[in-house]
Amino acid sequence: DLDECATSPCKDHQYCLNTDGSFSCKGCDASCVGCTGEGSDKCKTCASGYMKEGEKCTDIDECNLPEKVCVKENQDCVNTPGSYKCVCSEGFEDKDGTCLQT
Repeated sequence: DLDECATSPCKDHQYCLNTDGSFSCKGCDASCVGCTGEGSDKCKTCASGYMKEGEKCTDIDECNLPEKVCVKENQDCVNTPGSYKCVCSEGFEDKDGTCLQT
């Protein structure tokens, strides 16, 4: 078997899996920018919104940072993988970018 992966035939956001007589390109974990294999522990570097914790790239919880990320009145922070979103608190709805009481 020829190791086709030795020539790095895959795209930047993929890793190469050598198979008998061939190869396949698999997508890197969402937490990675470039990878050497499957999973968040095989990242070359961590994607934006992720940080290296031990061997793995883990999600940064922006909602628990000392500096508030959702600064508008009556707004709550919701953590998402690699990011966050600001939503109106319960009992409020978004009207042209302002959270007004419903």
